[in-house]
Amino acid sequence: MAAYPQNLDAPDETYVDFWREYHLCTLTTPRPDGTPHVVPVGVTYDPAQRLARVIASRTSRKVRNVLAAGAEGARVAVCQVDRARWATLEGRAVVRTEPERVADAERRYAERYGRTPSPNPERVVIEITLTRAMGRG
Repeated sequence: MAAYPQNLDAPDETYVDFWREYHLCTLTTPRPDGTPHVVPVGVTYDPAQRLARVIASRTSRKVRNVLAAGAEGARVAVCQVDRARWATLEGRAVVRTEPERVADAERRYAERYGRTPSPNPERVVIEITLTRAMGRG
């Protein structure tokens, strides 16, 4: 098993494989008052681009939290756990509304989770530019 921390430029293959398996995750965003907001989500990890993606409705609290952080984005974390295996990705999140980015995130979600998300005209993607990775895959 890989041990933390992970090198974002060359993550351990078992760590990357763990992020390809079907696991529900959590996303932690800061509320405007600074307290953490933690919700279950599906996450996809793109080690080549150093990005994690979460699809969401533009009216959700998680999206509103990221938007409230301003143009620089919000510092967030996504995490998944399976017994003794765990993985956390941290970074700066922004909300993307471009149709091609949303479609790409939906495609990646379908690959990881084995189902195409139902249509949602309010869908956006939270893109997290990664600054840290840790865990044991």
